[in-house]
Amino acid sequence: MLARWCCIGLASLMLATPLPAQTGAGEIKIGNTMPYSGAASAYGTIGRMEAAYFKMLNERGGINGRKINFISLDDGYNPSKTVEQTRRLVESDGVLLMFSAFGTATVTAVQKYLSDQKVPQLFFVTGASKWEDRKQHGWMIGWQPTYHAEGMIFASYLLRSRPDARIGVLYQNDDYGKDYLQGLKDGLGAKASAMIVSELTYQVSDPTIDSQIVALKASGADVFFNVTTAKFAAQAIRKSDEIGWKPLHLINSISSAVASVLEPAGLDKSVGLITAAYGKDPTDPQFKDDPGVRDYFDFMRTYFPEGDAVNMQNAIAYSRTMTLVQVLRQCGDDLSRDNIVRQANKLDLELPMLLPGIRVRTGIDRPSAIAEMQLQQFSGRSWERFGGLVGMRN
Repeated sequence: MLARWCCIGLASLMLATPLPAQTGAGEIKIGNTMPYSGAASAYGTIGRMEAAYFKMLNERGGINGRKINFISLDDGYNPSKTVEQTRRLVESDGVLLMFSAFGTATVTAVQKYLSDQKVPQLFFVTGASKWEDRKQHGWMIGWQPTYHAEGMIFASYLLRSRPDARIGVLYQNDDYGKDYLQGLKDGLGAKASAMIVSELTYQVSDPTIDSQIVALKASGADVFFNVTTAKFAAQAIRKSDEIGWKPLHLINSISSAVASVLEPAGLDKSVGLITAAYGKDPTDPQFKDDPGVRDYFDFMRTYFPEGDAVNMQNAIAYSRTMTLVQVLRQCGDDLSRDNIVRQANKLDLELPMLLPGIRVRTGIDRPSAIAEMQLQQFSGRSWERFGGLVGMRN
């Protein structure tokens, strides 16, 4: 079905001005851009998962009697293509809102356009901190904790447990990596310059980060803050073990999945890793009998059997879609864009695939829908939570 959506109307001309959003009694049109092709195509599973969830809802009668028309277009993770596809969704397809668009650069490329058109841009797939000021970016609401906030969480942990740490940082050389690094520095405050002994970068196009790991060991760092995507995170774990470097290893949340990172790296090599998390990893044995996890697996078998149920991207997309569904239910019969934003700012809900105690809470004073995380350490078999929830609690 997504292939059909991605191909419909490619020859159609863009309209000079947007069509009114289609909010009739029959359907709710929701727009989305996703990298179904190109270097980031692995993340296309997010859009497919969301389409499957909306299919389930439609089979059950939709939302408030309306069916969901989820129009998800391929942008290849190319910002110029994102602009083209987003304009088509707004001006030709007449979508009511944009939901779950993927990527910092791509979301940035259309942020001003959607704001000017007063089109809600909800629960995008990036933790960039540039939209934390909700009063300035009122038409945008993020979903996951920001990278900057997560960096501060790790900093707070180190100040409590390793105040004399010598920290080596490896980060992706873009806004994603820089956000994490800035969060770490802001969290360490005046101690940052003394505690951080090495800052190294890598490019997405690099084949390996082996040389950076060797250099970090040589720096004398006894704490490794690993801000990498899945492929490089697994490489870092393996290389650190290979050269006998045994620092306290902090790994960012987006690369902490057991199935896609730790197993390829080697579970024995991953013992002792520390991360921050907000969602349940469906592969974790501690959640084997969890009702929410069982329901998730049942959903995947029935509505998205071609998807990988143990892929954390799918588990997170499941929760993200539930969040939008709640917004639309709260809207009732008032599907004006103003009311969508009002309702999206009035959420307080528990979701079955979030860690215990973590809730979706929104408001004009909150930087994202999820602002708390849980520190956890890998035992060699599963992640074990420790300490209380950390982050914004009000």
